[in-house]
Amino acid sequence: MVRPFRAPVSTYGAGHRGLDLAAAGGAPVLTVEDGVVTHAGMVAGRGTVTVAHAGGLSSTYEPVDPLVAVGAVVSVGDVLGTFRARDGPGHCGGRACLHLGARRGGTYLDPYPLLAGGRPVLLPVP
Repeated sequence: MVRPFRAPVSTYGAGHRGLDLAAAGGAPVLTVEDGVVTHAGMVAGRGTVTVAHAGGLSSTYEPVDPLVAVGAVVSVGDVLGTFRARDGPGHCGGRACLHLGARRGGTYLDPYPLLAGGRPVLLPVP
């Protein structure tokens, strides 16, 4: 992980609404869970893919050259597209990174606990 989720203080406040993951240009971008593609195209000059999942969750991936179309049914691990590394400084400074966002309705969530299977808990050492 290059950069963690940082919740904004207010709805429109500054924050980082996702995870940035180190990636190499041309790498396949895989879906994190079963779902249906609801967007595959350009947003603000970057290729993005959004997948709707069960329970009202959605995941968004950028920058991606999409290989799927809206309405496609995808399973966990299916290829959504290829990672498009930027030339020069970008979202992650000089490093190439894939931004992974998660939302439930209009609320952005930290994707990490969702990927890790829930909130981490420390257990006593035997």
